[in-house]
Amino acid sequence: MIQADTLTQFWHWLSSNSTSIAALFAATFMALGIVAALEAILKSRTAQGAVAWAIVLLGLPWVFVPLYWVFGRRKFRGYALAKNSDHGEIDQIAAQLSGQFAAFSTACGDDRRFIALEKLATLPFSSGNEAQLLINGDQAFAEILSRIAAAKHYVLLEFYIIRDDGIGGELAELLLAKVRAGVAVYCIYDEIGSLQLPGNYLRKLRNGGVDIRPFNSTKGFGNRLQLNFRNHRKIVVCDGDYCLIGGMNIGDEYRHLHPVLSPWRDTGLALSGPAVQAVQLAFAEDWLWATESLPELNWQVNAASTAEPKMNALILATGPADNTESCALYFLNMINHATTRLWIVSPYFVPDAPVIQALQLAAMRGVDVRIMLPAKPDKIMIQLSSYTAIRETLARGVQFYYYQDGFLHEKVMLVDDDISVVGTANLDNRSFRLNFEICVISHDRDFAKKMEAMLITDLQHCVQLLPREVAKWSLRRRLLSRCAYLFAPLQ
Repeated sequence: MIQADTLTQFWHWLSSNSTSIAALFAATFMALGIVAALEAILKSRTAQGAVAWAIVLLGLPWVFVPLYWVFGRRKFRGYALAKNSDHGEIDQIAAQLSGQFAAFSTACGDDRRFIALEKLATLPFSSGNEAQLLINGDQAFAEILSRIAAAKHYVLLEFYIIRDDGIGGELAELLLAKVRAGVAVYCIYDEIGSLQLPGNYLRKLRNGGVDIRPFNSTKGFGNRLQLNFRNHRKIVVCDGDYCLIGGMNIGDEYRHLHPVLSPWRDTGLALSGPAVQAVQLAFAEDWLWATESLPELNWQVNAASTAEPKMNALILATGPADNTESCALYFLNMINHATTRLWIVSPYFVPDAPVIQALQLAAMRGVDVRIMLPAKPDKIMIQLSSYTAIRETLARGVQFYYYQDGFLHEKVMLVDDDISVVGTANLDNRSFRLNFEICVISHDRDFAKKMEAMLITDLQHCVQLLPREVAKWSLRRRLLSRCAYLFAPLQ
């Protein structure tokens, strides 16, 4: 036990040397700030991010050096290393699926719009798929629950957010019933997105036989401090021949029960056919990272069971473990190859300079560029950041529409008359570089017509932002927007 006089002596020493200790503390953090700023300049994902980090690290090092250790990581190194060295099983499965996909080859590979996309994806386009748009939570959750109820062998679920509320309770009871019926259930949730998920909910599922795991983004010594990389995917797979992807998590807000933002506008996609195997492969890779094991799954590629399944579809899974910034490149590819129409819906619009320039060029070459955003935001800082990008692109002919009927959360895209996208990626830095995302890119004119009809209905609930309104924005608003946009890579 430390003697009282020893503590007294230490306190007197501390008091008499407080000025020197404070100076040493300040000098240490200034040195750490300089080192961190230099690293940020060398390794930040964007020049904008490098500038933002350098300013705060040099200006307030005792505040931002710890934050840089948590949020300043450029790559999800643990996942990337595992992907390159420990995923032999995943590589073997991917090779096996590629061979099977040959039976469902399409002409998409010869279309210049898709060459780069196929190189970004693990598996190529496939034909023989069938898809259904799911509009809003009621329709999507009814589809999810009915498909899970019909599953015979296994169910895979992966969500950014799972809540212990009405729909969360319904899902839990159904999953427990499926396990009792002999169906295997595997579930991944993101620890940050599902931070409020109570332990009782997890224990109930685990005790009932549901294998539910956190994504485990902090696994490994080198990842202990990182909180910035999130698994933003929303996936349901049943028996390897059906899947659902979209913007909806498991929460009652998606059933229009949010106290402030309701009604909640969102879109999902139900898919059957060969492309389901590519979705399942993305889940398997995440499961292998989270658990260091692989479940027994059906890897047989089959066409959809409808009479004439014909949709060409590509599954693009992106994330911070990729060798390239796949999500940002995907957006650039879609924008640069649009010839007549580019309609994008996203709750967040904070693109970087290359995407802003691509949107400007698309509008200048005569493409009908429309971007639909929520009038009522859920994140004020992101909406404030968006004003800068809006001013720069609106002046070149990009059209903006603010959705008025509740909160707009869907992440979809319509390019020309034949390309449709439904997924989880937003038009912002977090999706470009920090989140694990997934989307379905379809090449099918009939499905594009359905997407067009859905978006025309959405546009009827919008008010267009006119250039004369932006011209009236105050200097204060523009300055705040510029400052917020400067720090967008940190968000």
